[in-house]
Amino acid sequence: MKKVLFLDSVHPLIPEELSAHGFTCDFFTEQSKEELMKIVDQYFGIIIRSRIRLDKEILGKAAGLKFIGRVGAGMENIDVAYAEERNILCFNSPEGNRDAVGEHTTGMLLSMMNHLNRADIQVREGKWNREENRGTEIKGKTVGIIGYGNMGSAFAQRLRGFDATVISYDKYKTGYSDGNTRETTLEEIFGSADIVSIHVPLTEETRFMCDKKFFSTFKKNIWFINTSRGPVVRTTDLAGQIRAGKIIAAALDVLEYEDTSFQDLSGQFPEAFRFLLSSDRVILTPHIAGWTAESEVRLAKVLVEKIVNSPELKQS
Repeated sequence: MKKVLFLDSVHPLIPEELSAHGFTCDFFTEQSKEELMKIVDQYFGIIIRSRIRLDKEILGKAAGLKFIGRVGAGMENIDVAYAEERNILCFNSPEGNRDAVGEHTTGMLLSMMNHLNRADIQVREGKWNREENRGTEIKGKTVGIIGYGNMGSAFAQRLRGFDATVISYDKYKTGYSDGNTRETTLEEIFGSADIVSIHVPLTEETRFMCDKKFFSTFKKNIWFINTSRGPVVRTTDLAGQIRAGKIIAAALDVLEYEDTSFQDLSGQFPEAFRFLLSSDRVILTPHIAGWTAESEVRLAKVLVEKIVNSPELKQS
């Protein structure tokens, strides 16, 4: 039997389907990295979310490992390059929560531009402030999407009914202009965007990509959304640009201060983060853009399909 080790809790569909296809499923959802290293050589596959980073130290001991399945999109907790050197296949399932992220990003944009969060709080406090909460329409604006994979394209699709100009830039893709977006350069986004939404993976190249230089390069003052990864944005610089008015408002589903499992915030929080918490020009959600009842099932189905239909694994 081909043994698969689950390092995180997942939808039961995954172990059920893998078992039906002849895999033996073991669960290791509480144990430490050190304990994992003692047994990892016994396993054909690993299923993870974000609890443990599969680095060279672990993968170097995984003599029989043939695949890693990441429930979700981000692969930053896997040393993919080293895994590929060892002929370990790496699967993820961004197709499973792309719709959830697209909807959540759209909801954050509408709430931010129409002051919905602030107005709701004020009404509950007995305040009826109409002029202070006059909104701004998406229609006629230019939306710049940076990163046009599953998530960026899902957001663009949902903007079709707003009569906005949607442009996008992806360093690693070309030829993707469609009815939802026009492929362009980063320079054009800096020059014309009113709204900017980030949909990039976290890599050494994108870590703190959105810093003071990045924000100050925009010709216009912008509305800013990040539903990708927290460390893509340098929080200190973001707070400074909100204070300066360069960023009109920000909507953040992810934060620099999340722990590696995304289950909580970690560490001591600097003044910049406390500013975000106190600002009514900032909308915060706890890494839930892709976190819907429907996406939980789709993430599982997509990942299982990739594993059981892999020609390489069938030959192993």
